[in-house]
Amino acid sequence: MVERVTIALDAMGGDAGPSVVVPAALAFSARHPNLKLLLVGKRETIQSHFHTDTKLEIIDASEIVGMDEIPGDALRKKKDSSLRVCVNLVKEGRADACVSAGNTGALMATARFVLKTLPGIDRPAIMAIVPTIEDHAHMLDLGANSDCNAKNLFQFAIMGSVVASEVENISSPRVGLLNIGEEDIKGNDTIREAANLLSNSSLNYIGFIEGDSISKQKADVIVADGFSGNVALKTMEGTANLLINYLKDAFRSNFYSRVVGALAAPVFNSLSEQVDPRVYNGAVLVGLNGIVVKSHGGADQLAFERAIQTAMVEVEKSVPKKIHQFLLEMEQ
Repeated sequence: MVERVTIALDAMGGDAGPSVVVPAALAFSARHPNLKLLLVGKRETIQSHFHTDTKLEIIDASEIVGMDEIPGDALRKKKDSSLRVCVNLVKEGRADACVSAGNTGALMATARFVLKTLPGIDRPAIMAIVPTIEDHAHMLDLGANSDCNAKNLFQFAIMGSVVASEVENISSPRVGLLNIGEEDIKGNDTIREAANLLSNSSLNYIGFIEGDSISKQKADVIVADGFSGNVALKTMEGTANLLINYLKDAFRSNFYSRVVGALAAPVFNSLSEQVDPRVYNGAVLVGLNGIVVKSHGGADQLAFERAIQTAMVEVEKSVPKKIHQFLLEMEQ
């Protein structure tokens, strides 16, 4: 167990920047006295969002990476951006992890350039928790790699399995490949080749799963290329919001429905919390030689706190180290 965790926060990243990051940092650090948070960005701007004295440390960074900025440009031209400085702090060992709601492509490019990938991993992937009927599952890749080969998917499965095992304490996580059908003949050559690699590995591979099976939690780890994974995730989030809006409209349609809605408020609130995307905010860039967590760009305070929580758990569980150890064991 790590005695004291230090996490660097990109205070300027995301749609809201410090107006969300600062209150989230204050609230979260108040509940976790052994946690040290470093707020990275323009000092005066960050300080303007403090309403009381605070012990949170501010690390100066003079530049900001725009949400629509080309990742390569951000990497080459903005070496003193809040995003870059956060990743540098992890590289230098001054922070155990970093969290940013900034430009996803720029964060991935910067983290990969600065931290490098773990030995045995060709590409890092974006992994997050998705809600299921029973609880939740881990899914990757969610947008970092649109085109993947079978080896990439196999490595994603390894990383996802280690995370599920360490974070969820699952002794042998079930791994499924997202496909257009469950039959062995379904899917393209890459998917079928990845299935062959998984079938001949020590992982608990259960076979192909379809999109409608994600919520049924047939697998603890769901593996996909970044294109399919991102589409599936955004579809799930959109469907959850659609369902909530439908229910709100139904309960407001007339006097009687409003009465029923008032009586059903506890159930409705519980449902809203279960499918609320904010609760599952905080995607991990797995496969790096360091811990980097991506928060949703439009995250509010609750959502950003969840991203900090994700980073803290990754540090406490020493996830990159565990992935490296697992890869070494597979080579023996």
